[in-house]
Amino acid sequence: MLIYIATFAIQMLFWLLIYARIIFYHPASLKIRKTPVSVIICARNEEQNLRKNLPLILNQQYADFEVVVINDCSNDGTEDFLNELTREYSFLKTTTIKEDKKFRHGKKLALTIGIKSASHEWLLLTDADCRPESEYWIDRMQRNFTSGTSIVLGYGGFYTHKGLLNIIIRFDTLYIAMQYFSYALAGLPYMGVGRNLAYRKELFFNNKGFASHSHLASGDDDLFVNETATAKNTRIELRPESHTRSEPKQSWADWYYQKKRHLTTGPRYKPLIKFLLGFENLTRILFYSLFLYLAIKATWIMVILGLFIIRLTILLSFFKIMSLRLNEKHLLVPSPILDFLLPFLNIFILFSNYVEARRRRWK
Repeated sequence: MLIYIATFAIQMLFWLLIYARIIFYHPASLKIRKTPVSVIICARNEEQNLRKNLPLILNQQYADFEVVVINDCSNDGTEDFLNELTREYSFLKTTTIKEDKKFRHGKKLALTIGIKSASHEWLLLTDADCRPESEYWIDRMQRNFTSGTSIVLGYGGFYTHKGLLNIIIRFDTLYIAMQYFSYALAGLPYMGVGRNLAYRKELFFNNKGFASHSHLASGDDDLFVNETATAKNTRIELRPESHTRSEPKQSWADWYYQKKRHLTTGPRYKPLIKFLLGFENLTRILFYSLFLYLAIKATWIMVILGLFIIRLTILLSFFKIMSLRLNEKHLLVPSPILDFLLPFLNIFILFSNYVEARRRRWK
């Protein structure tokens, strides 16, 4: 019983001291001088996504920007489509990386080439399959480009479709966003998403780019932010016009392996962040497990139910507000169940990654 009360108290500390920051956050009305922006997009066999999304990016309502697209070894019609657009849009720059079967590379090399070719100090990153929610995406992100700011964290959500998998993906995305936005507001920024992320070119080169984790497939967004973000140089952007959307994975296997890849970067986070994220997951699992155990034993049932209802009420209230702010629909009802299940999945995937890493070292 005492452990149950302790886990409840710890959970309340996370919700009321950290997550509440994003719930009560209101962006300041800053008068920022319009800054030239370079939008960076990597594309590998993304012709269809570029045809759908790139025109909206090229027609953003912003005075001074360029779009840099890195055609990374595409063998579809990407190059021809980009050549067509460059004749229409003088501020579209393209760079092509030719395939070399003797040299394999990932997205980080393509991003580095794109960043080097960018003309402006402020870089705004997104993916070829991402679509801005409005024609004011650049403008809203740019409103945070103050003299003391080097990183701006935006929201990159997924489109709503029918099915349980879509609900899980969008809930997981919303929960992760609530975490990294809240931690940033608490002075502990630790990640962002490459679907909607801005930072200074100078910051990139001062950090030697992705050198410390260039061997990892993931980490071009979260590990870079984890290395360079501070309480003073990081801002967040939540306005609806600043969001981007992309298509989620359509199969359970594809989503599982994507999630598995993303979680390979977690062990490289700063020690305090690893402790806080892990401790929150652990106490959440203990809270739910002890609730079920004590409820079955029917011991102190009113106290057990009371504490559970308090946490549930806070969870539902916070997720209602976050869903409205980030324009996520139909997630409130399943949120208590997914709040219970996802920590178990995360621990399983982390353990699986650990075992695989040990096997690779042994070989």
